[in-house]
Amino acid sequence: MWRAFFLAVGISMCIVGAECLAVVRFEAATEKEVEDLGPAGPATLFGAPPPSLEPISNDIVPPEWAPWSLLSAGTVVILYALTINRAG
Repeated sequence: MWRAFFLAVGISMCIVGAECLAVVRFEAATEKEVEDLGPAGPATLFGAPPPSLEPISNDIVPPEWAPWSLLSAGTVVILYALTINRAG
């Protein structure tokens, strides 16, 4: 069971590392849209201005070290998984 677990973790790390190597940024789509809320006025206690309703950016930019680190760590984990005894 441990062998399969570590093998799956290593393969997943290699896949994510290869994806980070191939793309510049990941952009997550959101379904929320800013709706027209009617006349603007104080919507909170003590007349504080309402929070900004601008869409939030969901971009993930992987750092430069991420692709190669994930690929190398995934490879080491895969090699470790292949050396675990099959009995346990």
